[in-house]
Amino acid sequence: MLTILQGIGLLLLTLTLFSLFSTKMPKGGKAMSGLANAAVATFLVEAIHKYITGDLLNISFLSTVGSTSGSLGGVAAVILVSLSMGSNPVFSVAAGVAVGGFGILPGFIAGYVVGLISPLLEKKLPEGLNIIIGALLIAPLARLLAFAVDPIVNATLVNIGNMITVAAEQSPLIMGFLLGGIMKMICTSPLSSMALTAMLGLKGLAMGIASIACVGGSFTNGIIFHKLKLGNKSNVIAVMLEPLTQAHIITKNAIPIYCSNFIGGGLAGLSAAFFKIINNAPGTASPIPGLLAPFAFNTPKNVIFALIFAILGGTVAGILGGIVFKNKRNTSCTPEIDSEIA
Repeated sequence: MLTILQGIGLLLLTLTLFSLFSTKMPKGGKAMSGLANAAVATFLVEAIHKYITGDLLNISFLSTVGSTSGSLGGVAAVILVSLSMGSNPVFSVAAGVAVGGFGILPGFIAGYVVGLISPLLEKKLPEGLNIIIGALLIAPLARLLAFAVDPIVNATLVNIGNMITVAAEQSPLIMGFLLGGIMKMICTSPLSSMALTAMLGLKGLAMGIASIACVGGSFTNGIIFHKLKLGNKSNVIAVMLEPLTQAHIITKNAIPIYCSNFIGGGLAGLSAAFFKIINNAPGTASPIPGLLAPFAFNTPKNVIFALIFAILGGTVAGILGGIVFKNKRNTSCTPEIDSEIA
């Protein structure tokens, strides 16, 4: 029980800090979006091409593609985080290639700093030379930042991720429900479950629970939107594929959606824990990446059964949520939604 409390407690603490960074720090939300994109561009590509099309189907070229992509998480993080924050593309790439060899988290921090100072450098340096001088200055700065924060990251966030992983392995069913429920709520919130799991470096059963929970919980979202008449069919499909696209509706109906998501994600997480689904591709906690990545690390039969029961659990949670909260919907999201509902 102590391990479970430690694991969930550290996850909630990280989530709180993650939320504060996203909402309070300058361009924090854009930086987190860049980190999530970097996780997909590297870890998801590695999971699919290295382990499925590479090792399983024995296509060596694609295996090399996957291995190479997975080794460049730090580079991708610097580039995509700083670009999301409005950095000059030349500065972003110069900083990104300079941090080769570092992981995605040091890359994220370096990318965030580059994203903050890049516009200032471009403005202050002499016109005509600003790109050249800026690239020459930013490249060593990014490398220095990554080097400086790497030990700190390994001692904090990665260690927290390891503790959550241990808790999931020691108490799989309990952690399956709790971790699955929390992760699906994060997946549906304006935060990013992909970015959070990438920051924590989650692997193994904990990451398997997170990814399957996002898949099963997507059916919870779809049914809740349909039952509560939150928009039209396109809104239902969009919230199932990528909840962040419907943030303007979700935030107006937070209680019914998040409560239902906790149950749906929890039941889906139980399915992942029961079938012992592991996922060694951090940052793939989202409906589509979560659907694909587990096939790289488990027998297809186990993944299919886990997905079937996860979808059933998510569907049950959606139906129950639709019944319990049928009179709790907020139709004042946007004029377009109001007219569609009317």
